[in-house]
Amino acid sequence: MSWNPAELPDAHDRTVAITGANAGVGYFTAEQLARAGARVVLACRDPERAEAAVAAIRRRVPGSRVQAVPLDVADRRSVDAAAESLLALDRLDALVLNAGIVHPPRTRQTDAYGNELVLATNVLGHFRLTARVLPALERAGDARVVVLGSLASRLGRLRLDDLQLERSYTGWRAYSGSKIAAQAFGFELDRRLRASGSSVRSIVVHPGYSTSGRTPGIRGVNQPGRLKRFADNLQAAWTQGKDAGAHVPVRAVLDPDLSGGDYLGPALLTKGAPVHAPATRASRSPRLGARLWPLLESAADEPFPLP
Repeated sequence: MSWNPAELPDAHDRTVAITGANAGVGYFTAEQLARAGARVVLACRDPERAEAAVAAIRRRVPGSRVQAVPLDVADRRSVDAAAESLLALDRLDALVLNAGIVHPPRTRQTDAYGNELVLATNVLGHFRLTARVLPALERAGDARVVVLGSLASRLGRLRLDDLQLERSYTGWRAYSGSKIAAQAFGFELDRRLRASGSSVRSIVVHPGYSTSGRTPGIRGVNQPGRLKRFADNLQAAWTQGKDAGAHVPVRAVLDPDLSGGDYLGPALLTKGAPVHAPATRASRSPRLGARLWPLLESAADEPFPLP
């Protein structure tokens, strides 16, 4: 059956946490899930922007159940505190790993623990968070981890012998490599969940080419200027708004017919309705996933509670 983003199933019994949900695809994922009735937790680094997003959802979706918790995915103490907040919830049905650096620094930077900053933000923080909240997902039964990948995974490669890019850093290598690693993590996570007999599913998605200039303006959340609107609308043939990009992770959270290990993206690759899509051979590779896993455990300083 086809999926209609305008007719979402009732989600009043679901609680969903979304990282980086104060703007972009993350915000619209939160708003759309709230509109479907879900209780939504926005896990965000900036408290003011998080509260602006919460206020916007409450304004646009009367009666919505939405709250914010602090989360800086590049700070282990923040990740651990956010995990404790999520573990304290009555239930957690889905964790959407959305936060990340889209525009990497020109020169290599590191977090407080010596990890390359883009990898730390886009992958390692989410790895640690998922490991720590897995017990809450297990309690919910039929819960989901939704990993936000990217089309950039098609345009680069992952260097396991230089994962931290100490010898070969460029901004593009950092971003594309982090997205390959994120997708590989999502697929390897599902393999390990299946092997352990868990009911939790890991689903990987990409939102196509979604731009702020083609996105509805929302006070405090998305306010592109006229020039940005003009420039992005020149690309209308192959782009979509971030609200449309959010249709993909929303389906990953709510569609009862999806299986663990599924990969979703827009029907026309860069835009369109959310459908099953082909992932790159590298990100789906069991061999790469098995080799990457211990590297992530070491860099995130987090043994994952799965064999």
